[in-house]
Amino acid sequence: MPATVAIVGRPNVGKSTLFNRLVGKRLALVDDTPGVTRDRREGDARLGDLEFTIVDTAGLEDADADSLSGRMRKQTEEAIRAATVVLFLIDARVGVTPLDAHFAEIARRSGRPVILVANKAEGRVGGEGAYEAFSLGFGDPVPLSAEHGEGLSDLYDALRPHVDEAAREDAAAGAEDPMRPLRIAVVGRPNVGKSTLINTLIGQDRMLTGPEAGITRDSIAVEWQWRGRPLKLFDTAGLRRKARVQEKLEKLSVADTLRAIRFAEVVVLCLDATQPFEKQDLQIADLVVREGRALVIGINKWDLVEDRAATWKSLREMCERLLPQIRGVPLVRLSGLTGDGTDELLKAVLEVEQTWSRRVSTSQINRWLEGVLERHPPPAVSGRRIRIRYATQAKSRPPHFIVFCSRPQSLPESYSRYLVNDLRERFELAGVPIRLTVRGGSENPFDPKG
Repeated sequence: MPATVAIVGRPNVGKSTLFNRLVGKRLALVDDTPGVTRDRREGDARLGDLEFTIVDTAGLEDADADSLSGRMRKQTEEAIRAATVVLFLIDARVGVTPLDAHFAEIARRSGRPVILVANKAEGRVGGEGAYEAFSLGFGDPVPLSAEHGEGLSDLYDALRPHVDEAAREDAAAGAEDPMRPLRIAVVGRPNVGKSTLINTLIGQDRMLTGPEAGITRDSIAVEWQWRGRPLKLFDTAGLRRKARVQEKLEKLSVADTLRAIRFAEVVVLCLDATQPFEKQDLQIADLVVREGRALVIGINKWDLVEDRAATWKSLREMCERLLPQIRGVPLVRLSGLTGDGTDELLKAVLEVEQTWSRRVSTSQINRWLEGVLERHPPPAVSGRRIRIRYATQAKSRPPHFIVFCSRPQSLPESYSRYLVNDLRERFELAGVPIRLTVRGGSENPFDPKG
């Protein structure tokens, strides 16, 4: 489910006007008369590149529970409980009223994140009224005018963390749904053939291509199927070195590419076979690993390589040496222009996605841990041996393991790397990032003797 944003506030502060603004249609009735909206109304909203469900609610009034106003209030409270985030509106021209303060306390007690919006903030009077909103204790108010569309960029900045987090949780929850498209971001330096590769995969000239670097600016999503599996391909702008990114438009393109990586499940890093593993390629790969995405490296423009056997051997060696943090990452030779190797690329993508989603039972992990400790026990620090008691997998996508031991803060980083590398080899987790957390623990809850 996408993020759900509930608009709440006392009557006549402009909730329905903001609702209409965000859905792009006049779905909700708007009038100066308080109490026009009575039931909850939902709509599909879009703000920039954010997509979410918006809920318009009845104005909050202090009334008996059995009255019409009381039943309307109950509907609004239900909307607050079901929301990902709450937009609490006040009228900036009027300032904070006792009713605003009363219902702000209801929103606060709900436990939901609250974004304070000072609506009708156009003009001097509205600007001054917005400052009063600090007294509600929700932090900086977002001043805007829903009627005139002013201040929506500030609302975007406030909403984005909540919408993004909901999207991440939705991706994790829907991981087992075979009909949900697998999200694949194709990234790399400018002019390595990303758009050409996607055009070849889907069999049409969907992306604008050419010899000029930097043609792609937005992250473009294309839904497609390969052998019955739904896929969602994201073509992205080329990532240059940070020092070279000067123009505002290119900065926006880079931000869009980074967001595509953040919400992908598998990232295909395209390298130019004639100029592979440049510094920027390694930085992009490291970024993908830090974001926790599964990675496949596509060696594009393979049709231009002359001594293929020697080049392939060199590329394999360079990959192992330059990317030790993701040992065993799949390398695929391909040509986006001719289509050679594209089937192998997609096979590698589906295989690495399965690895990324893999869960290992606690009993298997602890049997592995026993063998590891016998072969290579942790070193003594300050003359005291560190005891590792047990381990478990906390989550997948990417695989995240927790090791419980005495004095976790003293366990050397080198030993943690040793555990990660052994985990990768033992449970065949090649090509995916592995998270390892070390915690203190007094006993092993999985030990039958305990």
